[in-house]
Order: sequence, then structure tokens, then C-alpha cells
Amino acid sequence: MSAVASTSGASGSSNTQPKPSEQELTAIFRSKTNELQNLVTKIGELEREADEHGLVIETLEEAFAADPDRKCFRLIGGILTERTVKDVLPELQSNHSQIKDIMEKMLSTYKAKETEFGEWQRANNIVVRQR
Repeated sequence: MSAVASTSGASGSSNTQPKPSEQELTAIFRSKTNELQNLVTKIGELEREADEHGLVIETLEEAFAADPDRKCFRLIGGILTERTVKDVLPELQSNHSQIKDIMEKMLSTYKAKETEFGEWQRANNIVVRQR
């Protein structure tokens, strides 16, 4: 369990906004921490989905080389559809690249929010103490 402490010191700023209370700082800290954790979770889910797409694509490429008109089945919105490998493979490759693009965007968002969080912690003199 960790605790959040705000160190009060004389800051030479002439900022007219009142400083948030310790409870408000703790709530903001937890909110920002949860937001970062949610991003990490979603990025992990997307990585697993991209890995699964990669494995299926690899298998279908082998099937495509042998027989492009071979039957394959695809689950779309909970409905199992019968298609051919030549129809499904390009769709999966497109989905795979879209997942990777979204993952990269989410990763850059995570890095930006993490930097912003660190700056917020420094600006509010937040120190995390481990219990």
C-alpha cells in the first residue's frame, strides 16, 4: 500500500489560485494513477489481440499458398461466417495493422500522460511513501 504526502514549503510563486487540500491532491493522484493503469491494461489487451491476429495471419498465409479458395470460418460480431482464405486474409491483415496503429497512439498517449503526471507531482510537491 502506498501513501501520498504533500510537502508544504515556502514556494516563491505569486499564484493567486488557492492550493488544493491534501484530500483533493490524494483524489487527483489516485485518479491520475488509475487513468495510467487503465491505459496500460488496454495496451496489454491490444498487444495480445495483435499477437493472435499475427498467428492467424501466419496460418492463413500458409493455407493461401496451398489453396486460396480453401474454406475458412470467421467470427464476426458473434456470428460464424464461411468465407475463403483469399477473402479473409486481406481483412485480417488490415485489422492487424489498425490494431498496431492504435497501440502506438495509445503508447504515445500513455507516455505524454505519464510525463504530465510527473510534472504535476513535482509542481504539487507530491512524494509517494511505501508502507
